[in-house]
Amino acid sequence: MNRERRGWIWLLAGASVLVLLLLLGLAVVGGWMLARGWAGAGSPAIAATPTLVQKVQSLNQLVSVKYVLEKIVLVEDARWYGDSRLLMVAHGVAKAGVDLAKVAKDDVRVRGTTIQITLPRPMILDVYLDERRTQVVERSTGVLREFDKDLEQDARRQAVDQIKLAVRDSGILKDAEERARTQVAGLLVQSGFTEIEISFR
Repeated sequence: MNRERRGWIWLLAGASVLVLLLLLGLAVVGGWMLARGWAGAGSPAIAATPTLVQKVQSLNQLVSVKYVLEKIVLVEDARWYGDSRLLMVAHGVAKAGVDLAKVAKDDVRVRGTTIQITLPRPMILDVYLDERRTQVVERSTGVLREFDKDLEQDARRQAVDQIKLAVRDSGILKDAEERARTQVAGLLVQSGFTEIEISFR
C-alpha cells in the first residue's frame, strides 16, 4: 500500500513539473513575441529602394515654386504705306520644379533609417499668360493698312519669351531647388527616415 501511494506521489510530482515547465515555456515565448511587437510598433517600416523610387516617381513633376510677372510688350510693324502697332500688358505665370520621373534606382541609397537621394536639377516647367489679366491696351493700324490679326499672337509669343528670360535672371531655379529639398525631405520623414541627405545632379 505504501509502495502504491509512493508511486502516485511521484506521478503527481512529475506531472506538476511538466505543467510548470510548459507554463514557463509559454511565458518565455509570449514575452518574446510581446517584446518584438512593441519594438516593431516604435520602428517604422522602411520601404525597399525600388518601392521608394516608384513612390517618388509617381509624384511626376514637383512644382516647388511659382512666379507671377507683369510685362509690357510693344509690337510694331512699320511699312512704307503705314504702321501697325500693338501695346499689351501681359501677366505671366512661370512654374519651376523637379522632374521626379527622372529619379533612377541608383539615385536612392538606403541604410536603415538613413537615406541619400540625388534629384535632377530644377528646371522651368511651364510659362504661360494669365488670360484673365492679360490685355491689349492700345492698338493702331495705318490708314492704308488692313488689320493684322497675327500682331496680337506675335505679342503673346514675345511676352512668353521675355518672361522666360526674366524668371531665369530672377533666381527662380535657386528658389525651386531650396523648396524642392524641403518638400522631398518632408515626404521622406513621413516614410520613416530620420537622417536625410538630398543633393542635385
